[in-house]
Amino acid sequence: MVSKTKHLDLDEIITKHPDFPKPGILFRDVNPVFRDAAALKYIADEFYRRFGKAKVDAIAGIESRGFVVATALAMKFGTGMIMIRKAGKLPGKTIKKSYDIEYGNAVMEIQDSSIKKGQKVLIADDLIATGGTAVAASKLVEELGGKVAGFAFVIELAGLQGADKLKKMGYRVESMVVYD
Repeated sequence: MVSKTKHLDLDEIITKHPDFPKPGILFRDVNPVFRDAAALKYIADEFYRRFGKAKVDAIAGIESRGFVVATALAMKFGTGMIMIRKAGKLPGKTIKKSYDIEYGNAVMEIQDSSIKKGQKVLIADDLIATGGTAVAASKLVEELGGKVAGFAFVIELAGLQGADKLKKMGYRVESMVVYD
């Protein structure tokens, strides 16, 4: 018997905080979604419905809220979870990618033994904004010989065009809630 997951309106669970972290910003807080077992199950089930046929070998989570999403997906997909972290946070041999952020640049890294050549990796995060971190994550996966099966985001800030950037690079992008 196949169980059907009832549709949840995640926008009703995501809380909005005006003027955080600075005036003029509307911060959309995904933490209430993570605290809600039914919402986490819904996210895992829905991303499995969208990506299940892709035969994903591993889920990569982008630091730090992406770890929550990636772990839920890894459990659903029956795979392991790979951490993509800020530089200096992983032990052992790593590879690094720098990328531009609003006021400078940042560096992400992955352990060089995380991915086997040819593995299909679904990259997960809580939010896609300008796409810089996601692009860096895709380059790390590919440098290790993995194939990006797609991106799974809980929230997409469409006005910042990060998802569009990924799509133009040929990646599949799925977002649960899209804000303009």
